[in-house]
Amino acid sequence: MLMEAEFWVAVAFVLFLGILVYTGVHKTILNALDQRSARIKAELDEARRLRDEAQKLLAEYKHKTGDAQREADAIIAGAKGEAERLAEEAHARLEEFVGRRTKMAEAKIAQAEVQALADVRSAAADAAASAAEKILIQAAKGKVAESLIAQGIDDVKKKLN
Repeated sequence: MLMEAEFWVAVAFVLFLGILVYTGVHKTILNALDQRSARIKAELDEARRLRDEAQKLLAEYKHKTGDAQREADAIIAGAKGEAERLAEEAHARLEEFVGRRTKMAEAKIAQAEVQALADVRSAAADAAASAAEKILIQAAKGKVAESLIAQGIDDVKKKLN
């Protein structure tokens, strides 16, 4: 058995392990593994903290987005209401304006009718006076004409005084 290579490999391996244990390599390896484990744990804790913070921020932004959307909806509803009110007010003003214009037009038409009637009466009176003048000139001669002229002068004097 001393001549077999496997035996000497096993002895060398045991001696190697003994030297490693004697020099404290196992403690160094365990310390390095513990430090690495602690660093990984710290990174995981930091990642959890950052995830929780990100979730809080996300919830806060969702809440703010909801508030902003509700405020925008309220502004839009207010603007629609204001636009409807302004449209109704403009419609009422337009109806009032049309009513005033219609009354003014009717008044002008009535005034034009009165003026036209006065013009027609005046023209009829002028025509009647002219016709009467022509008839009187042809029919009234001599004493009749003089008495009519005298009577007309008396009527004019009475009306002027």
